[in-house]
Amino acid sequence: MQTPFSFDPIFTFGSLSVFLLVGIVLRARITFLQRFIIPSCLIGGLVGLIVINILPIHLDIKLYEAFIYHLFTISFISVGLTAFAKDENEEKKEPGPGAKTILRGALWGGLMQGVALPSQAILGCALVMIFGFFGMELFPTFGLFAPLGFTQGPGQALSFGKVWEGFGFENAATIGLIFAALGFAFAFFVGVPMVNWGMKKIRGSNEKLLLPEEILKGYFPPHIKKESAGYQSTHSSNVDSLAFQSALVGMVFLMTYGFVTLLNMVMSETLSKLMWGFIFFFGLLIALLLGLVLKKIGLVFLIDKRLQKRITGWSIDFLIIATIMAIKPAIVVQYVVPIVIISLLAGIITTVIFVFFGNRLEGYNLQRMVLSYGTCTGTLSSGLLLLRMTDPDFDSPVAIEAGILALTAAPVVVVSMVLVNAKFLFGWEIVHIMLAFSGILILNLVLLKITKLWGVPKF
Repeated sequence: MQTPFSFDPIFTFGSLSVFLLVGIVLRARITFLQRFIIPSCLIGGLVGLIVINILPIHLDIKLYEAFIYHLFTISFISVGLTAFAKDENEEKKEPGPGAKTILRGALWGGLMQGVALPSQAILGCALVMIFGFFGMELFPTFGLFAPLGFTQGPGQALSFGKVWEGFGFENAATIGLIFAALGFAFAFFVGVPMVNWGMKKIRGSNEKLLLPEEILKGYFPPHIKKESAGYQSTHSSNVDSLAFQSALVGMVFLMTYGFVTLLNMVMSETLSKLMWGFIFFFGLLIALLLGLVLKKIGLVFLIDKRLQKRITGWSIDFLIIATIMAIKPAIVVQYVVPIVIISLLAGIITTVIFVFFGNRLEGYNLQRMVLSYGTCTGTLSSGLLLLRMTDPDFDSPVAIEAGILALTAAPVVVVSMVLVNAKFLFGWEIVHIMLAFSGILILNLVLLKITKLWGVPKF
């Protein structure tokens, strides 16, 4: 049957939507999924992966990868647009903890990324060398998917994986997605028991942590008071507010595309390829610049913080479900040994790092520990889910710190993203990359001591 237009993009979106709804139903019905607060996007993605590989359904995986790549950029743009926007309810809130407390917590989170990310990178590189010693030759940057998939998440793992395929790393995008999926497994199947363990240590009893019904089942029952998803900054007689907020994101996306295209005109072929892996970062910068300009001219009130957060959340949910469904089982089988060993050890060392340092942090240590752990094994969304288990109403300052975390971690993230591409940028070998990451690790450990964020055990 011939259709007037191509339905492939809409069919891809529709399939993601169907399996997301399946995930929502399963989360509401199955106690096991509720116990580990597995988000519907992960559940639906796994069901979708099984279905499309068992039934004779022919879907273009490249479209799923395109969704992931672009949604990742959209999520960063939306985050950037919220930086200067104001929540309508902010003035109504009671005064919280001092700025010093919040800044120290955000600084700890940033420094912890400076410990976790290099540790994952060093481990991944070392294991690639060990595999090579025993005759299993892997692409030199294979082990760097540990920090990309765990700390940086599926978007960056896919972005750089796709770029690395241009340098001869076959199936790199899929391998990156597999690492990201295994990172999420640690975020929830280890993160939730970590929360329960921490709560028992603090309370000094075996009291079971009871979560509200809406968190367990994943939806708000009729009797629960709902929170507003956003406010209208434009009148519906002119343009719908959600359409306007989405248009801002779309405009920044085009500006970002144009900027990267111009950069590529004056760069070498190697740099040109790598720039497309950094498009999310340029999107964030341009969104921040637009927000600053709107603030200067008195129009920043048009950006609704809550609606932009919904756009961010929407893009991340669909990004994650697409991440799982885009995995190719044949690639998993081909690289099952190195993937499992690297991911397992990366997850273990990340867990040990956060339990050790979280136990030695003064004030809100459990909340800060699980937020950063969830972020360094999945995304900020998974970190916030774990935080909500310990702080259901977000009464602690840690939720505010989560918004600042991207800034305090930025120096480490930017330098690290250059280092994971050092082989292509500077011709570095694995040993050189490991040494550079070792320097970052040592520097952040020293800073933890100097700032007195590395203290004595608390529980």
